[in-house]
Amino acid sequence: MLTRKQHELLLFIHERLKESGIPPSFDEMKEALDLASKSGIHRLITALEERGFIRRLPNRARALEVLRLPDSIAPGLNAARKFSPSVIQGSLGRQTREPARLQSAGNDDDAVVAISIPVMGRIAAGVPIDAIQHKTHSISVPPDMIVGGEHYALEVKGDSMIEAGIFDGDTVIIRNANSATPGEIIVALVDEEEATLKRFRRKGASIALEAANPAYETRIFGPDRVKVQGKLVGLIRRY
Repeated sequence: MLTRKQHELLLFIHERLKESGIPPSFDEMKEALDLASKSGIHRLITALEERGFIRRLPNRARALEVLRLPDSIAPGLNAARKFSPSVIQGSLGRQTREPARLQSAGNDDDAVVAISIPVMGRIAAGVPIDAIQHKTHSISVPPDMIVGGEHYALEVKGDSMIEAGIFDGDTVIIRNANSATPGEIIVALVDEEEATLKRFRRKGASIALEAANPAYETRIFGPDRVKVQGKLVGLIRRY
Protein backbone atom coordinates (compact mmCIF):
# COMPACT_ATOMS: atom_id res chain seq x y z
CA MET A 1 0.00 0.00 0.00
CA LEU A 2 1.31 3.43 -0.94
CA THR A 3 1.27 6.57 1.15
CA ARG A 4 -0.50 9.60 -0.28
CA LYS A 5 2.78 11.26 -1.29
CA GLN A 6 4.11 8.06 -2.88
CA HIS A 7 0.86 7.73 -4.83
CA GLU A 8 1.01 11.37 -5.98
CA LEU A 9 4.62 11.08 -7.10
CA LEU A 10 4.02 7.83 -8.98
CA LEU A 11 1.11 9.35 -10.90
CA PHE A 12 3.08 12.53 -11.60
CA ILE A 13 6.00 10.57 -13.07
CA HIS A 14 3.60 8.38 -15.08
CA GLU A 15 1.71 11.35 -16.55
CA ARG A 16 4.92 13.17 -17.44
CA LEU A 17 6.26 10.08 -19.23
CA LYS A 18 2.99 9.78 -21.15
CA GLU A 19 3.12 13.44 -22.18
CA SER A 20 6.80 13.88 -23.03
CA GLY A 21 8.56 10.53 -22.85
CA ILE A 22 11.01 11.81 -20.25
CA PRO A 23 10.75 11.72 -16.45
CA PRO A 24 10.40 14.99 -14.52
CA SER A 25 13.44 16.47 -12.84
CA PHE A 26 13.81 16.30 -9.07
CA ASP A 27 13.05 20.02 -8.88
CA GLU A 28 9.82 19.50 -10.83
CA MET A 29 8.84 16.60 -8.56
CA LYS A 30 9.60 18.67 -5.45
CA GLU A 31 7.46 21.53 -6.74
CA ALA A 32 4.59 19.28 -7.83
CA LEU A 33 4.42 17.61 -4.40
CA ASP A 34 5.06 20.87 -2.52
CA LEU A 35 8.04 19.45 -0.64
CA ALA A 36 10.69 21.58 1.04
CA SER A 37 13.71 19.68 -0.30
CA LYS A 38 14.79 17.12 -2.89
CA SER A 39 15.80 14.69 -0.13
CA GLY A 40 12.10 13.96 0.34
CA ILE A 41 11.84 13.05 -3.36
CA HIS A 42 14.83 10.70 -3.01
CA ARG A 43 13.07 8.90 -0.15
CA LEU A 44 9.81 8.60 -2.09
CA ILE A 45 11.56 7.27 -5.19
CA THR A 46 13.47 4.72 -3.11
CA ALA A 47 10.21 3.58 -1.51
CA LEU A 48 8.48 3.24 -4.89
CA GLU A 49 11.45 1.32 -6.27
CA GLU A 50 11.48 -1.06 -3.28
CA ARG A 51 7.76 -1.73 -3.79
CA GLY A 52 8.25 -2.54 -7.48
CA PHE A 53 6.37 0.44 -8.94
CA ILE A 54 9.35 2.10 -10.64
CA ARG A 55 12.96 1.37 -11.43
CA ARG A 56 15.96 3.59 -11.97
CA LEU A 57 17.63 2.86 -15.29
CA PRO A 58 21.23 1.75 -14.74
CA ASN A 59 24.01 4.22 -15.61
CA ARG A 60 21.43 6.89 -16.42
CA ALA A 61 21.25 9.84 -14.06
CA ARG A 62 17.69 10.36 -12.82
CA ALA A 63 16.18 8.22 -15.56
CA LEU A 64 13.07 6.43 -14.29
CA GLU A 65 10.69 3.84 -15.67
CA VAL A 66 7.20 3.15 -14.32
CA LEU A 67 6.75 -0.62 -14.04
CA ARG A 68 3.18 -0.64 -12.78
CA LEU A 69 0.46 1.51 -11.28
CA PRO A 70 -1.71 0.80 -8.25
CA ASP A 71 -4.37 -1.85 -8.94
CA SER A 72 -7.09 0.70 -8.35
CA ILE A 73 -5.93 2.65 -11.40
CA ALA A 74 -4.39 0.31 -14.00
CA PRO A 75 -2.60 -2.87 -12.93
CA GLY A 76 0.59 -3.62 -14.82
CA LEU A 77 0.38 -0.53 -16.99
CA ASN A 78 3.77 0.67 -18.21
CA ALA A 79 4.42 4.31 -18.93
CA ALA A 80 4.17 5.36 -22.55
CA ARG A 81 7.20 6.96 -24.19
CA LYS A 82 6.97 10.23 -26.09
CA PHE A 83 8.68 13.59 -26.52
CA SER A 84 8.40 17.13 -28.11
CA PRO A 85 10.88 19.67 -30.95
CA SER A 86 11.05 20.76 -35.15
CA VAL A 87 13.23 20.77 -38.52
CA ILE A 88 16.44 22.07 -40.20
CA GLN A 89 15.60 23.58 -43.55
CA GLY A 90 16.30 21.49 -46.56
CA SER A 91 14.85 18.42 -48.18
CA LEU A 92 14.31 15.77 -45.55
CA GLY A 93 12.93 13.27 -47.98
CA ARG A 94 9.49 11.72 -47.93
CA GLN A 95 8.47 9.92 -44.77
CA THR A 96 7.40 6.41 -45.66
CA ARG A 97 5.49 3.69 -43.92
CA GLU A 98 7.01 0.27 -44.00
CA PRO A 99 6.35 -2.99 -42.15
CA ALA A 100 8.50 -3.35 -39.05
CA ARG A 101 8.19 -5.67 -36.09
CA LEU A 102 8.27 -3.16 -33.27
CA GLN A 103 7.16 -5.69 -30.66
CA SER A 104 8.12 -9.31 -30.85
CA ALA A 105 6.40 -12.16 -29.09
CA GLY A 106 6.84 -14.85 -31.71
CA ASN A 107 3.55 -13.95 -33.34
CA ASP A 108 2.83 -12.23 -36.65
CA ASP A 109 -0.01 -10.34 -34.99
CA ASP A 110 2.61 -8.29 -33.17
CA ALA A 111 3.95 -6.81 -36.42
CA VAL A 112 2.94 -3.16 -36.77
CA VAL A 113 3.55 -0.51 -39.40
CA ALA A 114 6.52 1.73 -38.63
CA ILE A 115 7.39 5.08 -40.19
CA SER A 116 10.78 5.68 -41.77
CA ILE A 117 12.33 9.10 -41.14
CA PRO A 118 15.75 10.48 -42.09
CA VAL A 119 18.63 10.79 -39.64
CA MET A 120 20.18 14.20 -40.30
CA GLY A 121 23.45 13.82 -38.40
CA ARG A 122 24.42 14.84 -34.85
CA ILE A 123 23.09 17.53 -32.55
CA ALA A 124 25.03 19.05 -29.65
CA ALA A 125 23.76 18.56 -26.13
CA GLY A 126 26.88 20.07 -24.62
CA VAL A 127 29.85 21.64 -26.36
CA PRO A 128 29.15 23.23 -29.77
CA ILE A 129 29.42 21.06 -32.88
CA ASP A 130 28.93 21.83 -36.52
CA ALA A 131 25.45 22.54 -37.81
CA ILE A 132 23.31 19.56 -38.73
CA GLN A 133 24.56 17.56 -41.66
CA HIS A 134 22.72 16.15 -44.63
CA LYS A 135 20.76 12.92 -44.34
CA THR A 136 23.00 10.03 -43.30
CA HIS A 137 20.51 7.17 -43.13
CA SER A 138 16.93 6.40 -42.11
CA ILE A 139 15.38 4.79 -39.05
CA SER A 140 11.97 3.27 -38.40
CA VAL A 141 9.96 4.68 -35.50
CA PRO A 142 6.60 3.79 -33.93
CA PRO A 143 3.73 5.59 -35.69
CA ASP A 144 2.46 7.16 -32.46
CA MET A 145 5.66 9.26 -32.32
CA ILE A 146 4.78 10.89 -35.65
CA VAL A 147 1.70 13.08 -35.34
CA GLY A 148 1.33 15.80 -37.98
CA GLY A 149 4.05 17.57 -39.95
CA GLU A 150 7.49 16.49 -41.13
CA HIS A 151 9.89 14.74 -38.79
CA TYR A 152 13.56 13.81 -38.69
CA ALA A 153 16.00 12.23 -36.26
CA LEU A 154 19.29 13.40 -34.76
CA GLU A 155 22.00 11.60 -32.83
CA VAL A 156 22.76 13.34 -29.53
CA LYS A 157 26.33 14.27 -28.69
CA GLY A 158 27.01 15.61 -25.19
CA ASP A 159 25.55 15.63 -21.71
CA SER A 160 23.95 19.04 -21.22
CA MET A 161 20.39 17.64 -21.24
CA ILE A 162 20.84 14.67 -18.90
CA GLU A 163 18.38 15.97 -16.29
CA ALA A 164 15.74 16.00 -19.03
CA GLY A 165 16.49 12.31 -19.64
CA ILE A 166 18.48 12.91 -22.84
CA PHE A 167 21.91 11.28 -22.92
CA ASP A 168 24.96 11.10 -25.14
CA GLY A 169 24.27 8.53 -27.87
CA ASP A 170 20.47 8.83 -27.77
CA THR A 171 18.53 9.42 -30.98
CA VAL A 172 15.95 12.20 -30.72
CA ILE A 173 12.89 12.52 -32.95
CA ILE A 174 12.20 16.08 -34.07
CA ARG A 175 9.07 17.63 -35.58
CA ASN A 176 9.76 20.42 -38.06
CA ALA A 177 8.86 23.86 -36.68
CA ASN A 178 10.12 27.44 -36.77
CA SER A 179 8.65 28.66 -33.48
CA ALA A 180 8.41 27.36 -29.94
CA THR A 181 6.69 27.93 -26.62
CA PRO A 182 8.88 28.68 -23.59
CA GLY A 183 9.75 25.46 -21.81
CA GLU A 184 9.85 23.28 -24.93
CA ILE A 185 13.03 21.43 -25.91
CA ILE A 186 14.08 22.57 -29.36
CA VAL A 187 16.70 22.27 -32.03
CA ALA A 188 18.21 25.76 -32.20
CA LEU A 189 20.50 27.04 -34.92
CA VAL A 190 22.78 29.75 -33.53
CA ASP A 191 24.41 32.27 -35.87
CA GLU A 192 23.58 29.98 -38.83
CA GLU A 193 26.40 27.61 -37.87
CA GLU A 194 25.91 25.93 -34.49
CA ALA A 195 23.08 23.45 -33.92
CA THR A 196 22.19 22.61 -30.34
CA LEU A 197 19.44 20.86 -28.39
CA LYS A 198 18.24 23.00 -25.47
CA ARG A 199 15.15 24.13 -23.59
CA PHE A 200 13.69 27.32 -25.08
CA ARG A 201 13.18 30.33 -22.79
CA ARG A 202 12.67 34.07 -23.23
CA LYS A 203 14.51 36.77 -21.33
CA GLY A 204 12.78 39.99 -22.29
CA ALA A 205 13.47 40.48 -25.99
CA SER A 206 16.31 37.93 -25.92
CA ILE A 207 16.25 34.15 -26.29
CA ALA A 208 17.70 31.88 -23.62
CA LEU A 209 18.88 28.35 -24.43
CA GLU A 210 18.74 26.46 -21.15
CA ALA A 211 20.67 23.29 -20.42
CA ALA A 212 19.36 20.50 -18.18
CA ASN A 213 22.67 19.98 -16.41
CA PRO A 214 23.96 22.32 -13.68
CA ALA A 215 27.46 22.09 -15.16
CA TYR A 216 26.31 24.21 -18.12
CA GLU A 217 25.24 27.85 -18.04
CA THR A 218 22.14 29.18 -19.77
CA ARG A 219 23.16 31.01 -22.94
CA ILE A 220 21.45 34.27 -23.89
CA PHE A 221 21.21 35.50 -27.50
CA GLY A 222 19.58 38.31 -29.39
CA PRO A 223 16.42 37.13 -31.23
CA ASP A 224 18.08 37.54 -34.64
CA ARG A 225 20.85 35.06 -33.73
CA VAL A 226 18.68 32.01 -33.01
CA LYS A 227 16.41 30.10 -35.36
CA VAL A 228 14.08 27.39 -34.11
CA GLN A 229 14.57 24.33 -36.29
CA GLY A 230 12.25 21.86 -34.60
CA LYS A 231 10.68 20.52 -31.42
CA LEU A 232 11.48 17.32 -29.58
CA VAL A 233 8.72 14.69 -29.90
CA GLY A 234 10.44 11.40 -29.16
CA LEU A 235 13.57 9.57 -28.12
CA ILE A 236 15.12 6.24 -28.99
CA ARG A 237 17.72 4.62 -26.77
CA ARG A 238 19.67 1.44 -27.35
CA TYR A 239 21.18 -0.60 -24.50
